[in-house]
Amino acid sequence: MNKLIWQQDFTQQGADLSAWNIRKGNDLLDEEGNAIQPGWGNGEQQFYTGNSENLYLDENGLNLRACRETVVAEDGRSFGYTSVRMDTKDRFFFCYGRLTVRAKLPVGQGLWPAIWLMPQHRAYGDWPASGEIDMMEAKGRLPDHVFGTLHYGKDWANKKIDEFSYRFDNGGTIAEFRDYVLEWSADSMRWIVDGHCYAERRLEPGVMPFDQPFYLVLNLAVGGWFDNVPVDESALPGVMTVSGIWVHQ
Repeated sequence: MNKLIWQQDFTQQGADLSAWNIRKGNDLLDEEGNAIQPGWGNGEQQFYTGNSENLYLDENGLNLRACRETVVAEDGRSFGYTSVRMDTKDRFFFCYGRLTVRAKLPVGQGLWPAIWLMPQHRAYGDWPASGEIDMMEAKGRLPDHVFGTLHYGKDWANKKIDEFSYRFDNGGTIAEFRDYVLEWSADSMRWIVDGHCYAERRLEPGVMPFDQPFYLVLNLAVGGWFDNVPVDESALPGVMTVSGIWVHQ
């Protein structure tokens, strides 16, 4: 895994977001763009936008900013928060390699930053059959913890969730820039933070769908079922900053 195949240096002058899709709204969509479930399927409370108040580049890198802001959707639904969700579907995807994301994350109850991967082709069917790889998720009220998870299974009734967690030593938190790494091979998935491997899951051919290309997702949710706690509005605005992304094979 020594060959660099993709890089996003968001601190570089002239950095842009041409490799990214900026998602909008509050609805999980099907392949045709039709709304199938509100809250992005997770009970999320925010309305995603591409507005400069939510999404911007500065000297620190790429910023995804969650705000206390009222938005009324075209169908009349009202939302009390805005934030950002972006992905590389159809633009960049890979199978096996080492993904490194250098990021610092917001602290505050109800904030849910995530770095994750979804299947480019859904080769084994709809979620969770084609899998989901959560490289890093955090609960804003637990700033000394991060989580890594695999989702798979033949259907909703038989979904499997392999979740792992890591707690920082010596008072460390998600609010500092850290290197989050996923090492993905045909045999295993490994989760690493700042050089420390805190979890490894052996992959089972024929049972687990992680032998196909996946694309990258970055988002900062407000609320949702991952932590399922009231939102501390005093923590807003909250900013997730990504300085760079590297993929080696």
